[in-house]
Amino acid sequence: MEEKACKNCRLLITHGDVCPACGSKELTTKWRSYAIILNVDKSAIAKKLDAKLNSTYAINIKG
Repeated sequence: MEEKACKNCRLLITHGDVCPACGSKELTTKWRSYAIILNVDKSAIAKKLDAKLNSTYAINIKG
């Protein structure tokens, strides 16, 4: 199964057609590179991505 990235919040999703973080239905399989956020409160990358959850986020979304 191919992971999908939410175009709104960049969260990577392994199943379903709705982002569990923001509720968006705008998902794409056209993404490259990812960041694993372990602590959103202390991560500079999480702040840059505006990440709200400890999870995996797409860095580069193409579509």
